[in-house]
Amino acid sequence: MNIDLDAQMAFLMEADRLKSVQRATRLADGSRVENSAEHSWHLTLFALTLADHAPDEVSIDRVIRMLILHDLVEVYAGDTPIHGIASATQEADEAAAADRIFGLLPASQGAAFRALWDEFEAGQTRDARFARALDRFQPPNLNLANGGGSWTEYDVSEAQVRARVGTRIERGAPALWAWLSPRIAAFFGL
Repeated sequence: MNIDLDAQMAFLMEADRLKSVQRATRLADGSRVENSAEHSWHLTLFALTLADHAPDEVSIDRVIRMLILHDLVEVYAGDTPIHGIASATQEADEAAAADRIFGLLPASQGAAFRALWDEFEAGQTRDARFARALDRFQPPNLNLANGGGSWTEYDVSEAQVRARVGTRIERGAPALWAWLSPRIAAFFGL
């Protein structure tokens, strides 16, 4: 019996639950909200496609690994919309969820995945800053594509978008923010 394979499969089957976690952001066509698994996949595609816009010395392979793992905690902790109100215990809930989900894996693999998740959460490395920028870059682009989406639903102002989204994008991916910022201004200037 392969104990590592049993543990890895238990992790993968638990991770499948991410497909059931609904987010606030609507798909580009506006037909429905995306789920967290779709969001994670889309972000990895953003990273692969927009790699040329990453700051120097960013490892896109590491960014992709962070992005595929970053929302797994939502299996237990749920999603908190960017423009929603986070619970007072969100950070602790997500840390406990990380312990639980990554704890399903064989110890060394679980520790490696958890380290990438922790790095993403801390946002201190170039790779993590770019990954976090992409995590904030994708939703406004979907909102722009679908006529306002969650901005309209949550009655979000341009100033709120700039504060909650723009700051993180500009910190980790200045070129992407330079491209997106005038598009946000144009949308809210309508």
